Order: sequence, then C-alpha cells, then structure tokens
Amino acid sequence: MAVDELDTRILRLLLERPRTSVREYARILQIARGTLQARLDRMEREGVITGTGPALSPAALGHPVLAFVHIEVTQGHLDEVGDALAAVPEIVEAFSITGGGDLMTRVVARDNAHLEDVVQKLINLPGVVRTRTEVALRERVPHRLLPLVESIGRTVGR
Repeated sequence: MAVDELDTRILRLLLERPRTSVREYARILQIARGTLQARLDRMEREGVITGTGPALSPAALGHPVLAFVHIEVTQGHLDEVGDALAAVPEIVEAFSITGGGDLMTRVVARDNAHLEDVVQKLINLPGVVRTRTEVALRERVPHRLLPLVESIGRTVGR
C-alpha cells in the first residue's frame, strides 16, 4: 500500500502519542475527524496498522534475559515445529529464515538457568535437530518504526 504525506503524519502521531483520542489527533492534524477515521480504517484494512495494544516489557514482567535461538528442523517438519513453538510462552517471536537454520526465535527468560530449561524444551520437540543460542547483552536500537515511516513520507513527497 502506498502511503501519502497525510498518512505519514497520522502514523507519526500514532507512534509518538499512542494514547491520544481520534478527536485529538484530528485537532492536532487540522483535519476532519471523519477524514482521519477513514484513513485509519483504510490503513487497518490494508495491514499498515496491525494493532493498538500497549507495548509490554518482558524485563519488567520478570524476564530480563533475551536470547535468539536458531532451530534446525528435520526436512518436512517445519510446520509441526512452528506449531509446537506457539505452546512455549517464553517464545515471544518466531520466524522461518534462510541461512544457518530453519527457524529463529526470540526467547525471554527469568535468568540463564531458566533460559537453559527453555532451550532444552525446544531441543526435545519432535522434528528439532539442533539449536544455537545467542544471548543479547544490551539493546542498542529499540524496536522502532518512526524512522521508516518518516523515510517513506519523504520519498512519497518527492
């Protein structure tokens, strides 16, 4: 979906001030509330806006250890293993990948011993051949989308 300059301004505002009302967004942007709502509805329908819930911190929830676990899977068992990963609450994301492995998961844990327990659980899943774990030491760039939105907005404006 192509976003125009107004869409970019709306997305920037949503990212910068996520708890603001639609009425207030419309006032800030100096557009009609109906126009704003129609744009929001379209961007939701087309998958640009995928959620409105709060961002939660696993560390604040007692899981400060973050690791990336690469999983090699027996051929033909990718879907089964992927489905099994959904039952492991410490896995906060999982992706099929190219390169060294078949799946990459983002795992949170209470401490290193808990991380080892989670990895052992993954190793014992049917279809898992081996895993490789990388522990994150410090977040250098937090999850962000505003620079991308602004870049797209600059490109559209040309």
